[in-house]
Order: sequence, then C-alpha cells, then structure tokens
Amino acid sequence: MIILNLMANILLNVLIAFLVGSVLFGFQRKIMARIQMRPGPPVIQHLLHTFKFFVKESSFPKTAAMPFYIAITAMLCVIWVSAVIVGPVTQGSLLLIFAIYALHKIVEHNAGSSSGSPYGKLSCVRAVFSAAAEVPLFAVLIIIYFKTGTMDISQIVSFQTTNGPLIYSIPLAAAMFFVLILSKAPYSPFAITKGKDIISGYETEHFGLLRGYLMISESIAWYMLLWVFLTVFIGGLNPLLYLVGMVILSTVVAFINATTPILNPNHSIMMQASLALIGVVGSLILLL
Repeated sequence: MIILNLMANILLNVLIAFLVGSVLFGFQRKIMARIQMRPGPPVIQHLLHTFKFFVKESSFPKTAAMPFYIAITAMLCVIWVSAVIVGPVTQGSLLLIFAIYALHKIVEHNAGSSSGSPYGKLSCVRAVFSAAAEVPLFAVLIIIYFKTGTMDISQIVSFQTTNGPLIYSIPLAAAMFFVLILSKAPYSPFAITKGKDIISGYETEHFGLLRGYLMISESIAWYMLLWVFLTVFIGGLNPLLYLVGMVILSTVVAFINATTPILNPNHSIMMQASLALIGVVGSLILLL
C-alpha cells in the first residue's frame, strides 16, 4: 500500500509538472507577443504541440547514431522525472537536484551530436560553453549551505519558517539562480543552444515521438526550476501560492525575453559569468 501511494504521488506530481510547465511556456509566449504588439498563440499552444508530435510521423536521419539518438530523448524525461521525485515528492537533497541538472547538461550536449546534424553539433559546442558559464552559478549551493547549515530541502524550508525567506538575507544568490532559470527559457537572451541562427539547436533533427518526449522534459524542467527557486528562497508554499509565484516569475522572464535580443555566444557567456562573480563575491560579503 505504501509503495502504491508513493507511485500515485509521483505520477500526480509529474503530471502537474508537465501540465503547469506547458501552460507557463504558452503564457510566456502570449506575454511576449502582447509586449511586442502581436496577438500571439493560445496559452495552451505548447501543450497542443506536445500532443501533436506524438501523433506525427517519426523520422530518423541517416547520419544519426542509433540507438543513442533514440535513447537520449527518454533519458531527458527520466532525468527530470527524477528531479520531481527528489523535489516535490520527497523534498530531498538540493545537492542532488543540482547534480540532476548537471546530468541534464551532459545529455543536452549529446542530444545534438547524436543526430549528426551540423546545427545540432554547433548547439553541442554552445552547450559546453554555456555549461562553463553556469558552473559559477553552482556556488549558490555553498552560499545556501553557509546560511542554513544544510542541503536538505525540508530543513531549508524549516529554516525559513523560523528566520524568514532566504531571498531577503541572500538576495544575490537568488538573483544568480534566477539567471540560471532565465538561461533555460525559450527566446531568452542567454538561450544560445537554441538560437535562431541554428534553427532549433540540438532538437533540429528530432521529429514525431522523439520531439514529443523532448517537449515533455522541457515542460517538467521549467516547472522544477521555478519550484526550486520558490521553495529554496521563499519557503514551503501551498499549491495556489506556488502557482502564483510561478506565474510571476514567468511574467518577468517573458518581459526580459520580449525586450532583449538573443546575445551572441561570447557575450552571453561573459555576461552570465560576470553576474555569477558579482553574486558570489557580494553574497560572501553579506554573510561575513
């Protein structure tokens, strides 16, 4: 019975993550369109596209490295389903969630190279560069540990219940994590792995069922990044407040994306690294 309840809880949270993440992606596109004085697609457009790909014909490039080309899409889904289990389901270790994100970066890199597409290969190179720029952002873990004395999400929530939200005491660390969220948003100034100059980046050669799995993983990943930000820097919230917080964060991201062009890879990496350096040094000074 315990195992059944756990499985049901996992399935429910994964379904919520997928649906909410998909709608938030559509909401972002709608906000961006309005800011740019366009009607924009329906809010459920990303969700509809995901379902659409599952009934589309799947094709496989002759240059693809089979079966790795197929397995990579399932791996991305498994990675972020694991993040849901560690996060909302069990409220386990924050360090483990960051390890899952690091694994995602490795798989993202190989997703493009497995297709043999020149666009995918260029996206792989950019993924390596972006990973190098995001490494300093992992210093946020150290800052959180220095402040709370723990990496356990449930204990971080308890700490904030007693001492107030961390976003007030370590705001620069929160800003660093927000930059990480921004870098994973579609049409972000930091989204160099999917820049329009390389079509869809590492997803260019994935069609049909495979693309559907990629879109599911994207939706769950977006939900999880927002969930971690709200939980770690504001505290444990009820479902309604989580939804409100995710909508607010997605609105801010949409405004930035609508008013800022996609940076070239060099500028993107330098800006992320500079913001990370400022955040790390500033946070350490505030902690002294």
